[in-house]
Amino acid sequence: MTLYQPTQNPTAALVLANGEVFYGDGIGHTGAAVGEVCFNTAMTGYQEILTDPSYAAQIVCFTFPHIGNTGTTAEDEEASSARAEKAAVGGIFRASVTPASNWRSDTELGDWLSARKIIGLSGVDTRALTSFIRDNGMPNGVIAHEPSGKFDIPALTKQAQAWAGLVGADLAQDVGSETQFDWTQARWTFPEGYRDVDNVKRVVLIDYGVKRNIMRNLVSSGLAVTVVPAKTSAEDIFALNPDGVVLSNGPGDPAATGAYAIPVIQKLVEAGMPMLGICLGHQMLALALGAKTVKMDQGHHGANHPVKDYTTDKVEIVSMNHGFAVDSESLPNTVEETHVSLFDGTNCGIRLKGKPVFSVQHHPEASPGPQDSFYLFDRFADAVKAA
Repeated sequence: MTLYQPTQNPTAALVLANGEVFYGDGIGHTGAAVGEVCFNTAMTGYQEILTDPSYAAQIVCFTFPHIGNTGTTAEDEEASSARAEKAAVGGIFRASVTPASNWRSDTELGDWLSARKIIGLSGVDTRALTSFIRDNGMPNGVIAHEPSGKFDIPALTKQAQAWAGLVGADLAQDVGSETQFDWTQARWTFPEGYRDVDNVKRVVLIDYGVKRNIMRNLVSSGLAVTVVPAKTSAEDIFALNPDGVVLSNGPGDPAATGAYAIPVIQKLVEAGMPMLGICLGHQMLALALGAKTVKMDQGHHGANHPVKDYTTDKVEIVSMNHGFAVDSESLPNTVEETHVSLFDGTNCGIRLKGKPVFSVQHHPEASPGPQDSFYLFDRFADAVKAA
């Protein structure tokens, strides 16, 4: 067992299922939480990352060393449901968190983490942890914060080993909204900030753990948005008389959530409904069309991923956050691959031939982050208006 102990009196630790221990300084919530450990290469957006419902049951190691220096603001929350405020269960940082220095900040990161019961661990050699994940895949682990510095490492190791992991886990119903609601807020602009917009064409968004900026981009593209819970039936969606349907992002195994989502998606496709899928929504659309999904070793987590759009032959820099991927070899001949990762060649987009149905693996709404993929919302809005 290798012990990484940068501080003399550690108050927090990350304990992996194989017995590896990373010690450091605790911040935020006290206690212990189990999850899958991944690394994120984004240089900005730590608050958006930690409140992205797609990170449910995950512990995020940030490769950028300085996290928390700009504080937090209520405007940058991504979870649309109170149940998803605690998306990631923990965050791991290289440098100690310093006082916030940003005109938009209203809360220090430590206080913000405590309010959301997210455990923070700083002072860790994040390069060593990232290298471990790259070589061995995303491990199960326990992140623990105890001001006394007393840790029962064998017990924490057993807790990490006993956790079932994300394969077979349906987490969408735990983080999505429980009730239907309308969304009218458009993208943030300076100096106005957020503003409400009334649009005519209406789309139904099935909430598997949606991010707020997905809904904002839909509104900014001229669409009115009605959000419905993950287990809403196709008949109830048809009753809303939508002009299109959006399958949102979310956490967990797409095959597990697909047990109840796929039959609904298939009925919507058969009805000729214009459809856009994002991340988990992309994976479940692929499953509904006859493809397969696979668990990735390291996943894709960051804001600097190059993706090629075959429909335009352009390369865009995108934000990604997923641990499962669509197996491109399993795509039926009725489905066309539209996007591919230039990092590893994995599938990043599909289109159903002959129908206005398409999806992407990456996050076109990414904010903060690259905005190269905003066009996808306009592409979907055009398909809705044409239909």
